[in-house]
Amino acid sequence: MAIFLGVDTGGTYTDAVLVDSKDAVIASAKSLTTRHDLAIGIGNAVSGVLGKSGTAAADIALCSLSTTLATNALVEGHGTRICLVFIGFSRLDIARQGLDEALKGDPVIRVTGGHLANGAEAAGFDAAGLRDALHALDGPVPGFAVASQFATRNPAHEVTARNIIRDVTGAPVTCSHELSTRLGGPKRAMTAVLNARLIGMIDSLISSAEAYFLSIGITAPLMVVRGDGALISGDLARERPIETILSGPAASIVGARWLTGQDEAFVSDIGGTTTDVAVLHDGRPAIDPKGARVGDFHTMVEAVALRTTGLGGDSEVHMAYDGLASDLRLGPRRVVPVSLAAVEWANVVLPALDRQSGSDKAGEFDGRFVLPCRLSGYSADGLGDREARLLDRLGTQAAEMNTLLKARIETVAMQKLAERGLVMISALTPSDAAHVLGLLETWNTEAAHMATQLFCRKRTSAGLPVATAPEILAQKIVDQLTEQTVQALLEVAFAEDKRDFGAPPAELASHTLTRAGLDHHRGMVALDAALHLPIVGLGASAPAYYGAVGARLKTPMIVPDHAGVANAIGAVTGQVAIRQTATITAESEGCFRGHMPSGRQDFTAEGAAIQAVEAELAETATERARSAGAEGVSVRFERDIRTATLDGHRMFIEAEITAIAHGRPRIAGERGHDQDTQKE
Repeated sequence: MAIFLGVDTGGTYTDAVLVDSKDAVIASAKSLTTRHDLAIGIGNAVSGVLGKSGTAAADIALCSLSTTLATNALVEGHGTRICLVFIGFSRLDIARQGLDEALKGDPVIRVTGGHLANGAEAAGFDAAGLRDALHALDGPVPGFAVASQFATRNPAHEVTARNIIRDVTGAPVTCSHELSTRLGGPKRAMTAVLNARLIGMIDSLISSAEAYFLSIGITAPLMVVRGDGALISGDLARERPIETILSGPAASIVGARWLTGQDEAFVSDIGGTTTDVAVLHDGRPAIDPKGARVGDFHTMVEAVALRTTGLGGDSEVHMAYDGLASDLRLGPRRVVPVSLAAVEWANVVLPALDRQSGSDKAGEFDGRFVLPCRLSGYSADGLGDREARLLDRLGTQAAEMNTLLKARIETVAMQKLAERGLVMISALTPSDAAHVLGLLETWNTEAAHMATQLFCRKRTSAGLPVATAPEILAQKIVDQLTEQTVQALLEVAFAEDKRDFGAPPAELASHTLTRAGLDHHRGMVALDAALHLPIVGLGASAPAYYGAVGARLKTPMIVPDHAGVANAIGAVTGQVAIRQTATITAESEGCFRGHMPSGRQDFTAEGAAIQAVEAELAETATERARSAGAEGVSVRFERDIRTATLDGHRMFIEAEITAIAHGRPRIAGERGHDQDTQKE
């Protein structure tokens, strides 16, 4: 009987689970994610699950990894410094599709070149100009993104630029045409930028996992969950880490179906940093045709259709002020719960909380701490003088924010260090509130109580204390988590509903009529609102929080056994699947141009073009699926053929052909090749 190991590395916890070939969970274990050295957290979780089950490391036939690290990094704005090489685009294009937000002020090299929509060269590529600009860069750059105009129709200039960058710098390079075959240069460039920013972090995660597995005698292949729920090899994930955004949520959806057998349901997965909501239809998650959306970024990465919200157990609790109104809000930034910081840095956190609580004068940053944490895969290169001095001042010890910051302007520098993954902020979170209310007992309850008491001193816009007692504030925080979770679920429900309600889902979810319906309004009119499908609640803290969410939405809330390790379960119950897409355009009457992986090719008949494109896509997708670790590969096609009718005659406009090659993951002892590749 084969035994499979699934590991999920999240922002707070690393989970490990063992599943056998008869689809039974053998054992599971949790460990804190050690962000400075991911191997420690992975090792603790894996050793825990092996110890519980008595399973020998050599008996593991397959390892699979899912992670929320890439998703969290995009939501929180983390990542290493990069440089974008922008070929054939104007300066104005940098302001489109969120590209400027993704760049965060990192350098951009604009180069003459690019192609036209038909694949012909628009301008000659300025190779000498690129070399000069690379040599002139200020400071080291750990990664590069390359985007050229109409690269999906002809990638020649991106490939040339990639070779030059590797020759001059030796740094990893992401080309936009490798990530998407769709048009939309600035959006494709933004996706490449995010990919380049994530390479170091995901490489560090995979290397940490591989090194630990080998050290204890696990020689099974390592797979990684992609954002659409499919599995890919660790090597492919290193090259395209952007494809692992929504990896954790995708794995959780696969796990939810496996755990509950539900075919039609909402899935809501609460982690430390985010809450991810999706819908199961016919037992499968839908793929977002517009590309994965995470936080403020709408990428071109194929992934499950879900809403990711910066709301989790470790979300920062803060006050939002708007004129005379003030509200308690959670997230989107993740911080370290004070109750957890008090366990890891007891010598700093507990005395400081005690002193702050005993003072009659409230400090601006009471209950807030700065923790040293040079995250795996992150670099201090390119820091300004103020950030560098602040990092040196912190050293290797935690510090009170009140005493560490010498001037108000240093709060900006602190935020920059946090975004770069070089420090972490500790502050009040829903996890602390849950400790105060007795819903959780994992960390230091005394520290959680003191931090909540300190937050009570904050004032509303009316000048009143936020709360009069820690227990009252803690309940307000948990109630706010319920409301923000309800908002996320309603937005997905309105977005997926077949009826057009004439307004955006976010507006509908927060509309006064919707809220009145949830409150079971009875006045001159009677209003009721509820979800029509059950909710599968996942995450370690789901049992603590989600009962109130189901009650608010008047629908069954299913929190299955092993809900806390659903991501890890999903990681080992999925299949390898590779999508390869090509476009056919009508260049003139009787000329059908296929834009294929091997290059452009013209045909005199539509059918011949489709047949040739499908043949090449099947071959390419099959090869990529095998490289991604698949066995028994089969291929199916999706065809989107766009036509028009003119004077009663059918006119071909364009076609998009997609080949999906899928198979089971290769397990230890297999030779690494298929029998006969099948097509369907």
